[in-house]
Amino acid sequence: MSKKHPIIAVTGSSGAGTSTVKDAFEHIFRREEIHPCVVEGDSFHRYNRAEMKEALKRAVEENSNLSHFGPEGNLFDEIEATFARYAETGVCRRRRYLHNDEEAEPYGLKPGEFTEWETVPTGTDLLFYEGLHGGVVDGNVDAARHVDLLVGVVPIVNLEWIQKIHRDEAERGYTAEKTVDTILRRMPDYVNYITPQFSRTDINFQRVPTVDTSNPFIARDIPTHDESFVVIRFNKPERFNIDFQYLLAMLKDSFMSRPNTIVVPGGKMGLAMEVILTPLIHDMVHNARSLNGR
Repeated sequence: MSKKHPIIAVTGSSGAGTSTVKDAFEHIFRREEIHPCVVEGDSFHRYNRAEMKEALKRAVEENSNLSHFGPEGNLFDEIEATFARYAETGVCRRRRYLHNDEEAEPYGLKPGEFTEWETVPTGTDLLFYEGLHGGVVDGNVDAARHVDLLVGVVPIVNLEWIQKIHRDEAERGYTAEKTVDTILRRMPDYVNYITPQFSRTDINFQRVPTVDTSNPFIARDIPTHDESFVVIRFNKPERFNIDFQYLLAMLKDSFMSRPNTIVVPGGKMGLAMEVILTPLIHDMVHNARSLNGR
């Protein structure tokens, strides 16, 4: 952790509601006039898309485990090194993973490739990480210890699978059967490297549908936000001076389910993020700027 060069990490599994998270943080950064160093979790994959296909073939032949959830498919040590360097100096290296033609075209590269590593200029207010492993711990690697605000965003697992099946079919043309194979292949890494992070988060946002998702593999549509609740759990509310009465007043139809947990309608997830996180980030950046003489 670093008061001079704070780090915010949003960690979540595939299909966790990325667009809502990005919008909420972009609104906060714009309103508070914060200049973040944005680091994407996918940039720490060990292989580009073509290399991953070949590596998966070898893993099947060797009966070994490989997925984007585990250490064999990622550079966990680079994640921690990036966090540690930024926390100490306010500078780090980063690159981009290019998901599609639109992202790849300006670089003259193909979708699924990486840009070259570059050094981020000085003068950013904080490092903002979003990806699968913002709170990862594995052996000697402990990325979580460098993070000043660790936020988890995750749907319950059946909803996560429904979203993945529908997304893979719409964006990649995968059959439901192929996606299920991927889910099963990833499961050991999901259990060992993804879910443990949500016990380390400072704040956790979990979307829970209010419709039947008991068989996610035959679901015809994705439950909407209005067909969901969001369960927001604070690890140590006293650390951030969370005023639950204020949150209940600001977030209509919300309620407390436990002393450290508030539940809000699913359609208010973005609003809840902004209401909760804005004062925390404001104070974090204000203190950092003071310490850095800005």
